[in-house]
Amino acid sequence: MQPSATPYEERLTAPRSWWLISFLVGLSMALILLPFGTLPMLGGLVGGTAAAAVVTSAYGSPRIRVVGGFLIAGEAKIPVTALGKAEVLDAEEARAWRTYKADTRAFLLLRAYIPGALRVEVTDPDDPTPYLYLSTRAPERLAQALERARAAA
Repeated sequence: MQPSATPYEERLTAPRSWWLISFLVGLSMALILLPFGTLPMLGGLVGGTAAAAVVTSAYGSPRIRVVGGFLIAGEAKIPVTALGKAEVLDAEEARAWRTYKADTRAFLLLRAYIPGALRVEVTDPDDPTPYLYLSTRAPERLAQALERARAAA
C-alpha cells in the first residue's frame, strides 16, 4: 500500500429519486412556459432541469475522507489526534443525536436520506466542538479508518 493512499473516502450523493425530481422540476417549468410557444417551453425544460440538477448535485457533493492523519468532512479538517472515541449510530440513535440529544456546538454533517451515522468525540481542549456527527453509509468502516489513522499517528 502506498503511503499516500486514502484509507477511507465517501461522497454523500443524493438518492436517485432526487434526480427524477430534478427532471420533474424542468417539466413543470416547461408546462408553465408552454403558453408562450415551443421555444420558451424547451428553454424551460432545459433550464429548469439544469437548475434543479445543480442544486441536487451541490447538496449531494460533501465528501468524508480520512487521509494524511486528518479527517476531512465537508468543509471541516480535523487532525485524527484531536479525536476521541467513535460511536457507530444506528438509524434510531442517529435520529436522537440529530434532534433532542444534539449539542448546538457540535459539528453536524448530516443528510436526512442517509439513516446511519458516526459520532466522534473531539478531545482537543482548545476546540469548543464537543463532537462530530457525520452521516455515513458505512459508519463501521469510517470508525475503523479513524482508528487505523490514529494508530499510525
